[in-house]
Amino acid sequence: MVELNEVWLIDYARTAFSRSRPRQPERDVFGEVRGDELLATLLMKFFDEKLADKGITKEEVDEFTVGSAMGVYEAWTYGGRIPLFMANFPVTTPGLFVDRQCGSAGSGMHVGIMEIMTGHSKVCLAGGVEHMTRVPMQNDWIRPNLNIINSKSEWYRPLYDFMTTSNMIQTAQKLYEQEVPAFTKEDLDKFGVRAHNLTVKNTEEGWYKGEIMPIEGHVEGNVEEKMMVDRDMAARKSTLEGVAGLRRLSRPFFLEKNGGKEGYEKREGTKEGVITAGNSSPLNAGATTCLVMDAKEAEKRGIKPMARIVSIGWAAVDPTVMGRGPVPATEKALKIAGLTVDDIDYWEINEAFTIVTLNCMKHFNIPEEKVNIMGGSTAIGHPLGATMIRLPGTLARILKDKKAKYGVANACCGGGQGVATVLENLDA
Repeated sequence: MVELNEVWLIDYARTAFSRSRPRQPERDVFGEVRGDELLATLLMKFFDEKLADKGITKEEVDEFTVGSAMGVYEAWTYGGRIPLFMANFPVTTPGLFVDRQCGSAGSGMHVGIMEIMTGHSKVCLAGGVEHMTRVPMQNDWIRPNLNIINSKSEWYRPLYDFMTTSNMIQTAQKLYEQEVPAFTKEDLDKFGVRAHNLTVKNTEEGWYKGEIMPIEGHVEGNVEEKMMVDRDMAARKSTLEGVAGLRRLSRPFFLEKNGGKEGYEKREGTKEGVITAGNSSPLNAGATTCLVMDAKEAEKRGIKPMARIVSIGWAAVDPTVMGRGPVPATEKALKIAGLTVDDIDYWEINEAFTIVTLNCMKHFNIPEEKVNIMGGSTAIGHPLGATMIRLPGTLARILKDKKAKYGVANACCGGGQGVATVLENLDA
């Protein structure tokens, strides 16, 4: 068996996450800034303001990966090269575009990790970007083959239920109904309120300044008035009463195992679904980046890590309940690491929908005080393809702050997948 090289997470940074408004771009504080500009600006600041002190230069990067869930129109990267050109990297720096939907940036980071583990690279840079105002989820540049739902087509695949698969809100509703009676809508709402209040608290106390690099945008509603955007724009103080009354966005499936329509209406007191803006992530624009490095090379140069990469994992599930994805991905990563759930001190579980996080917690029997302790994506935001660099980056900072040893970051992915990263704080 080939001995693998140890990999360290050296540093991480991100932009603030704005609140995307596809129909009102002037209300998005990044509405006038293209996604590739957000990422390129972040990369330049990352090297000038964070990595320069460590003596790491752009010329040393052996591989650059960039993830995005909507890699079309302005988000097209020319194989990962456009952000490199914009950020003034050498023309000899290779680039790679990665799409695993919400796990895209993390899977790009995983590519770099595996390159270093196998000795093909020593220094790898990963990035992620999503601009859900300028390249929204529904747009004219994404055209799936709808023959998959045409029963007369040779490509017809009835088992995949494409209409549910392609509607993330409905996948969350289906996961909720499959898990009844483990959860109630109030459970989902409470976790959303928790995410907002923790995020607001830790933003006000300045914790997120340790990872956010300010980028110029404009005042909400006034594109002429410029301002530096240095905080996440979707978080707000919340109450359960305020969240409980928000408009319901999903439609029930009335699963027979739960008593069908009659059982659903009796249990929920409504014919409507349970997914609302209060228990799901908002639309956002933002970029993330991190640098991973061969541990021996870093040690030789006196460079200290944020964390050691212990293991990585990915998996696929029924796409109509894509929120189950983090579970098998995490099981795989923990098995490779030789760790158990009890070994993990803190978790960052992406709150694409709070039911996803709650389901993962239930499966692994994780106490709430170990999960998303500084806030969650319900409030911070979830710029799809960029998120799976934020989660391990935030987690590494938490492990340092708490002097804790092991952590897991994971996320579900549109299309029915999951990704996970296991980190170790070498100072613990």
